Amino acid sequence: MLSIARLKSSHLRLLLSIADTGKLQLAADQLAISQPAASRILAEIEADIGAAIFERLPRGMMPTAIGQTFLRRASVILSEFETLENELQMIRSGKSGKVRIGAVTGPAVGYVVPAVRHLRQFAPDIEVTIHVAPSAELARGLEERNFDFIISRLPTGYDATDLEITPARTERVALLVNENHPLAAERGGALEKLRQFEWVMQDRGTPIRQAVENAFFLAGQSLPDQVSNSSSLLVALTMLSAGDVITPQAKEVADLLTETGIGARLAVLDIAENIMVEPYFVIRHRHHSATEAVMRLYQRVLDSL
Repeated sequence: MLSIARLKSSHLRLLLSIADTGKLQLAADQLAISQPAASRILAEIEADIGAAIFERLPRGMMPTAIGQTFLRRASVILSEFETLENELQMIRSGKSGKVRIGAVTGPAVGYVVPAVRHLRQFAPDIEVTIHVAPSAELARGLEERNFDFIISRLPTGYDATDLEITPARTERVALLVNENHPLAAERGGALEKLRQFEWVMQDRGTPIRQAVENAFFLAGQSLPDQVSNSSSLLVALTMLSAGDVITPQAKEVADLLTETGIGARLAVLDIAENIMVEPYFVIRHRHHSATEAVMRLYQRVLDSL
């Protein structure tokens, strides 16, 4: 006896084909099965539900009232099967699916966004989440499977045994100011001249803040006296628009703000020192599964480094 719980999509297609053609033989031919096999499947289904699905009439087979309900549901089920099959194929091919990336600010702007744009040219249905955060949060999120891969630095003492780590680049710091800042037009300026101005810097201990402080120390200078602490780019931009404030940002961010028109009233100070941040890496967990979409975007980021 065929249980209704074990119905296959081929059984449902047979029923719909019978309803469409009105002939068991024609339906069997469409599904490339013998008429006796089709007759047996139909009989088992009708026995299982305890009612006839079709009336056998001289002019052909017509659905009963129960059969009409059964066929309506069969059509819906087959439609869902086809949708599921298409979605699975899109995911397997990397043309659909979800990708979750964590990154520090610079590479998020410089590498992740361009990689996503490139991927969408042939995979417009991919859903990408880009989370920008400090490295410690990103590393923790990778371990907790919140991200498929991250672009960050490794926190001190972090166990990297299970990580696949690809060196990326050393991050350069740019000093962003309002275009009317007194030093905006100066070339090769010294850090000593910058101490007299107000700064808005990332929180203490963050890589960019540490790199700026180290640059002052290496130049034999004390740190600026007027410093506001905020890792919010929006806060920094608001303060820049209000006066002669200096804010250190990743070069990729500064370039975006000054070269694309997003921050048309901003400028980057030309100073003698190169302020560099310790390098970041592209990191994924060796034992976390990855879809084709994830691997396509991951590889695109690696290729752009």
